[in-house]
Amino acid sequence: MAADDAANAPPRGDELGGDEPGGNEPGGDGTGGDRHALRGLRARLGTVRVRTTALATIVVGVALAAGAVGLVLALRATLTSEVERSVRQQARAAAEVLESDGMPSLLVGDGADDDDVVAQVIDRDGHVVAASPAVEGAPALADPAPGRYATFEMPGEDERFLGVATTADTPEGPRTVLVAGTLEAVDESSTVVVGLLVVGLPALLLVVAATTWRVAGRALAPVEAIRSTVDAVSAADLGRRVPEPATSDEIARLAATMNRMLARLEQAQARQRRFVADAGHELRSPVATIRQHAEVAGRYPDRVVVGDLAETVLAEALRLQRLVDDLLVLARADEHALDLRRRPLDLDDVVLDEARRLRATTEVEVDASAVSAGAVDGDAGALRRVVRNVADNAARHAAGRVTLSLAEHDGTVTLAVEDDGPGIAAADRTRVLERFVRLDDARARDAGGSGLGLAIVAELVAAHGGSVAIGEAALGGARVEVTLPASA
Repeated sequence: MAADDAANAPPRGDELGGDEPGGNEPGGDGTGGDRHALRGLRARLGTVRVRTTALATIVVGVALAAGAVGLVLALRATLTSEVERSVRQQARAAAEVLESDGMPSLLVGDGADDDDVVAQVIDRDGHVVAASPAVEGAPALADPAPGRYATFEMPGEDERFLGVATTADTPEGPRTVLVAGTLEAVDESSTVVVGLLVVGLPALLLVVAATTWRVAGRALAPVEAIRSTVDAVSAADLGRRVPEPATSDEIARLAATMNRMLARLEQAQARQRRFVADAGHELRSPVATIRQHAEVAGRYPDRVVVGDLAETVLAEALRLQRLVDDLLVLARADEHALDLRRRPLDLDDVVLDEARRLRATTEVEVDASAVSAGAVDGDAGALRRVVRNVADNAARHAAGRVTLSLAEHDGTVTLAVEDDGPGIAAADRTRVLERFVRLDDARARDAGGSGLGLAIVAELVAAHGGSVAIGEAALGGARVEVTLPASA
């Protein structure tokens, strides 16, 4: 039974010559290739150049068609109005002649061409009592109301006529005079115009399509150059720039914007690489110190004091922990992921606490007499870190005195921290807010820090909607000024 079931089972996909049912691979039924060709056709037909050309051609074609129809209708109406006016005048003239007991020239063949204008005189019973030679013996051609007109075809002919009826009081009684003029000129003129439009409009549409195709291609050529250049840009080669057209149109502005974006990406990549390199250098220092002391202790255990080793390892581990914490804060700031819990906060209490901490942990003189009330809406932990980093930076570089001041003015709260140290040169006052930037006089590992303190201050203050400015202090050193929006 198993053998019979296997023999009767349907063939698998690999037995059909393809990996999947349906024959999408070579050797199948070709539907995969057809779908690929269809997708390629759709891609080519979906380009901006094709859509622009098609839309312009359709819009112009609709407008031309509407104009052509209007032109033909207006032409026919004008020519028909001319015929109507002519036969109306002739009908009135014929009625006046009949009323004076005369015979109109239309009825005796002395008027217009017999084939172009015909006339009939009809009595009250509808009988034709007189007619022009072309319609002699024919019944009444039409029965329009007096003063109205009607169109009809001549018996035995395909030519159309327009007839106008008017009344005449003759000695024999009331009569109706029907005068009709041919519409051949109207039909021929309309036919000629329609023929010209049928030939001219498609030719004009071809010109419009070709012109639009060429103009759109020339206009979009810089876009293709921009696309190909951007497509070739990689993380390893952000120095490339897209070509900027010499024009001042939207595409030129797009190219300029793309180049500014590439420049920003290149600068960001350079900063990131520098940041990674500096972070690796800073992390390597405490790790190397810990490893060095551990190797010495392992090789010469009798010469190492355990307490000294533990103190050194603990100090370096704490330094390593602070550095990692700072790096994490900056990484969250780059990703706009700082978890700030904004609450009303008396910033003066935070400043006074940090002043007391500095007095207890450093030998510098700390003056906080200029600290007044200042309420802000912010994260208590983040703002405490801001005040501590600025205060520690001032104490690290001060010769012996640090002053802290806080004031609220015009909806802002300003914290100023000054020291009597060497100060910061004007050219470096913006640079010190960048990451891992330490000035030459602050390169020592035990005094200079990691170069992240003020960078963290700038990120946290910016996250609170504030700003940081660095200037010259009245004491001769540096002045770091932090401005935050006051609490509502």
